[in-house]
Amino acid sequence: MKTLTTLFSIGVALCLLALPAAHAAELQSPDGNIAVTFDVRDDGSEKGRLFYSVAWRGKPIIAESQLGFTLKEGPALAGGFKIVRLDRSSHDETWKPVYGERSSYRDHYNQLVVELQEAEAPRRQMSLTFRAYNEGAAFCHTLPKQPAMERVSIAKENTEFRFTADHTTWAVYSAQGNYAKVALSQLKPGCERPTVVQIADDCYAAIGEAKLVDYARMKFAPLAGTSSRRRKEADSDSPAAKVQPPPPHVGGYGLVSDLTGGVEAALPLTTPWRFVMAADSPGRLLENNFLLLNLNDPCAIADTSWIKPGKVIREVTLTTTGGKACVDFAVKRGLQYVEFDAGWYGHEYDDASDASAVNVDPKRSKGPLDLQAVIAYAKQRGIGIILYVNRRALEKQLDQILPLYRKWGVAGVKYGFVNVGTQQWTAWLHDAVRKAAAHQLMVDIHDEYRPTGYSRTYPNLMTQEGIAGDETSPANTNTLTILFSRLLCGAADNTICYYDARVDRLATHAYQLAKAVCLYSPWQFLYWYDRPPAAPAKTGGAGGGAPTTGDEPELEFYNAVPTAWDDTRVIHGRIGEFAVIARRSGAEWFIGGMNSGEARTLDVPLGFLARDKKYIARIYSDDPSVPTRTRVKVLRRPVDAGTVLKLTMSAQGGQAIRIAPAEDEVK
Repeated sequence: MKTLTTLFSIGVALCLLALPAAHAAELQSPDGNIAVTFDVRDDGSEKGRLFYSVAWRGKPIIAESQLGFTLKEGPALAGGFKIVRLDRSSHDETWKPVYGERSSYRDHYNQLVVELQEAEAPRRQMSLTFRAYNEGAAFCHTLPKQPAMERVSIAKENTEFRFTADHTTWAVYSAQGNYAKVALSQLKPGCERPTVVQIADDCYAAIGEAKLVDYARMKFAPLAGTSSRRRKEADSDSPAAKVQPPPPHVGGYGLVSDLTGGVEAALPLTTPWRFVMAADSPGRLLENNFLLLNLNDPCAIADTSWIKPGKVIREVTLTTTGGKACVDFAVKRGLQYVEFDAGWYGHEYDDASDASAVNVDPKRSKGPLDLQAVIAYAKQRGIGIILYVNRRALEKQLDQILPLYRKWGVAGVKYGFVNVGTQQWTAWLHDAVRKAAAHQLMVDIHDEYRPTGYSRTYPNLMTQEGIAGDETSPANTNTLTILFSRLLCGAADNTICYYDARVDRLATHAYQLAKAVCLYSPWQFLYWYDRPPAAPAKTGGAGGGAPTTGDEPELEFYNAVPTAWDDTRVIHGRIGEFAVIARRSGAEWFIGGMNSGEARTLDVPLGFLARDKKYIARIYSDDPSVPTRTRVKVLRRPVDAGTVLKLTMSAQGGQAIRIAPAEDEVK
């Protein structure tokens, strides 16, 4: 997928054998804004401890923080080290994804590899790789195979992230939970990643992990003895509350890596990347989320022609009639896929259910369902079929059902309720993605799984949940926090609703239209609880009665909106409050505005449009006077690069805009 590759090395390797234990090394990003410092020095009673820090534009982001591992057997890999070699290099490459939020990404960084060895027996070896990108810093550990250690059994990874003050952060403790805006000192163990921290009004940071493939998942926990003490000091009138905090390696507001179980591995072992992003706004962080893709390996699939983004409607009646009605609806409404959800092969929670045969769960549907007939009907009309399979069947039947589904002509599989977190299940899940690729099947992962950039290497991993989407009836504030935190790590399957009653209760329909732009997902599920009028009535199971879709004029926006993009701009954004995002596909631009808390009018300059070219904007806004059940007004107006639109949103509302060249607009 590469179009331009310029790999070059600068600085050349520095062979620094037998360096003293205390030695600091610095690394800067290509633009000079990110600075990483690594140091090996004595700390109290222990010699040769490992420290790093990160600054952005001269402002400390991560203060001096320690690195190391606690092993299940033997002394920790944390101290007694000396540097034996430093290698510096640089990398600059532009690569094209199969799909993405941009048509190309620049992978540009300076790198420092630090080779370490214990000064005394058993003289174990370890290396640290640091990268400084314009978007942030990243580092990982490598344990080579060596005479003193051929296997490793990690009990804890002790990677610290120490901040210089009790900054504001947004915390959540499950992938589908509700975020809380709190101080760092209020965080509890098990905080999800990525975690966003506001350093200043013009400085935001995010910490997390990338390239998690066969290692235990990392979350965050407060460093023992620091947060509670700082909280007490902050609440007191003692002199300690009024003085500057002690050096970060003594106290401070720190987090530490919190692995879900241990790690067992034959050497060599390279850990996932730990990253620190920094930018002047939440919107800039979101624009820079391709950092995680850059930290993953290039595409491993030779022929990617079968991997196709698109919009999806869920078939909720589990009947032949309902399936064909969804196919017809998809053709009419510009969708590309129909997904058969839980129940098509039996009770998803029953270990006896067989995912290689159609056997509708009677609690969800009375049927009948001729799945082969629906697949054939869909194929004739250019619509792909996706099948949901619960992890119970996946774990015992994966190697059987993947080639079978390929034979059936299925386009992809939705992996449901997968086990996540431990090294075992992390490895199993990514192996399941690779196995699906071998059978040319695309994948959507539900429920707690959060991505770390693996869709660059295996782009058949189209999307994943790991998000409190519309199924959970989220408040707008939570969705607008998710947008600037969870979506830093990759696509999110938000299960967008449109006609369901929760839309009127929690938000507006223009706000729902905007989600298809703001919440990036190459497979974008629309009309989550809805069914076409030609489908049978839905009774029981998820979604209850399932409202029928209509023909409201604004649905033309869903018809036209893509799910993959050539360019992305975050125009406005405040975590938990509002967002305005513009994305380009070809010559057209789509803009989504989402709001929470209070009514707002925001200026949207259209300077990203081509100069000396005329466009037509179709604006979809909430208007209670419109005589439809969705109350969305459609306005058409000419615009150009000099236009500044006024985007007005009610307290829980939104707005969607489609801008097309005037000569290309379909009347």
